[in-house]
This record gives sequence, structure tokens and C-alpha cells, in this order.
Amino acid sequence: MIDVTVENFESEVIAASMQTPVLVDFWAPWCGPCKTLGPVLEKVETEYAGRFKLVKIDSDQQQELAGAFGIRSIPTCILMKNGQPVDGFMGAQSEGQVKEFLDKHVPPADEAAPEEDVADAEEALGEEGAESLLERYQHAVVTDPSNDDARYDYVKLLLQLGREDDAKVAFAPVIAKAALSRKLGALKAWMDALDFSTQNGPVAEFDAKIAANKRDFEARFGRARKLVAEQKWTDAMDELLDILMRDKTWNDDAARKLYIAILELIEPPKVKVADGQIPPEDPTVATYRRRLSSVVLS
Repeated sequence: MIDVTVENFESEVIAASMQTPVLVDFWAPWCGPCKTLGPVLEKVETEYAGRFKLVKIDSDQQQELAGAFGIRSIPTCILMKNGQPVDGFMGAQSEGQVKEFLDKHVPPADEAAPEEDVADAEEALGEEGAESLLERYQHAVVTDPSNDDARYDYVKLLLQLGREDDAKVAFAPVIAKAALSRKLGALKAWMDALDFSTQNGPVAEFDAKIAANKRDFEARFGRARKLVAEQKWTDAMDELLDILMRDKTWNDDAARKLYIAILELIEPPKVKVADGQIPPEDPTVATYRRRLSSVVLS
């Protein structure tokens, strides 16, 4: 459990929720129901063993944050995923009620991330070559077809190498899961962008439309998808930020959803580290997460 303030909100809530659901408990020291709920939440966090992260915000001391979330009574709990609130509840809850709430949003225990080391794909490419790495990923998928993490690495590398048809074949068995999985959803967004790119003209055509009308969000979004197809990740996110700065919820959050998918795609693989050590966050990912949160929360 972590106490969150304005100063660490970005890192402990927004950035953290891009990887793991974050349950934000708004409370106050004088609140009786808060004292009842707090130990329940801490017990459940321990039992769930990393499937979600619990943070606490003192609504009296952090009135700016409480106001941003529209908190009117405490305790109030807000669940954050991918930098956005997705659900919540008010008042003291039993342990069973809290678990029922969480189970709608957090990954099942049997889908927890594996603990073994995972090499950075780019480093591995340099060390063993693309074909060798592909064989290793493919073997992992064949050995355990239910291993979505291995399949993600395999499909992602195929796309990086421009082998789109092979990627689609490898992705087909899990396409139905794309709406429920952040990683698989990101791969689908990439493949959709590739299809879009082949069906539309060059980036210059979108540039011309944007020059004529800076609020032509369809053109901006199309340009961003073209850039994704070309693996120009930061350029694509810059274009999406231009949409978000003008209309945060345009087209059912299409710009924000694609932006988050790109962050997932460029996120380096997690690696196992020594006890007590936290691996440094990729600077590009950290920068663009901060830019997204500053726009969304403004």
C-alpha cells in the first residue's frame, strides 16, 4: 500500500496503471468506514499477489486529487487501468464484495506474468539473429499454445520484420482475446494500421488535409495509423496528442486507445531483477506517458 500525493500521482497511479490495475482508496483519518475498509483492502492486495496495486489518497490533504476525481463521500475507491478510471465503489465493503469487484477487472491468478527472465527483443536480435529468435518464439508457442506472452513476442517480431501474413496466421488463434488483453489488443491495432496503410494513399495526402484543416481529426488519425504501419512510433504519438489536446474523447476515445497501444508495443520486456531493485523505466515510454497524462488530466 502506497500513500499518493500530487507529487507522485503520475508515477504511482497513471504510469503504474499502464501495467497493472491500480485501486485508489480515497479516505481520511477521521472517517470510521475508512478504518473498516482499509484493512480489508490491504488483506486482499496481499492475497492477490501483484494482480493489482493498492494506493491510498488522504482526501483532506490531497484536495486537488479528490476534486479531480469528483470525490463527494469517503471511502470511495476508483480502479485505474491504462491511465484511466474504469470502475469504482463507495462505502465500506466486505472482503467478498471487494473481491467480486476486483475479479471483474484484474487478470486471473493463472494468467500472472511468468517470473523467468525475458531478453529484450532488440538485444536478442543482435546476439542470435532474427531467424534464430523466431524459432525460439515459435517453439514456445507450439509447446504451449495457451502462452499468450510467448505468442505476443512471436507475432510482434514477425511484424517488426515485415512478415505480416505470417503474423496474421500466428495471431488468428487469439484474435478473440484482443478486446480483453492489453498486449494482444496492441498487436491487433498494429495489424489494423497495416491494413489501413495498404488501402490508403501516402502520408503526404493526409498532410495536405491537415494543412487545410487542423481540426480534421480523421486525417490526423489516419496519418497516425500510417506512421504506426511504418513503425514511426513517436511521430504517431505526437499526431495523436494533437487530437487529444483538441478533443480528448474524439471518436469514442480512438486516439487515446491507439496511443496506449503504441506505448504497449514500444515498452521493453520486463526483466527479473535482484530483490529490492526496480528496473529503470524506458525514457521514451516514460516521457510519452507523462505527456498523455498531462493532456488527459488537464
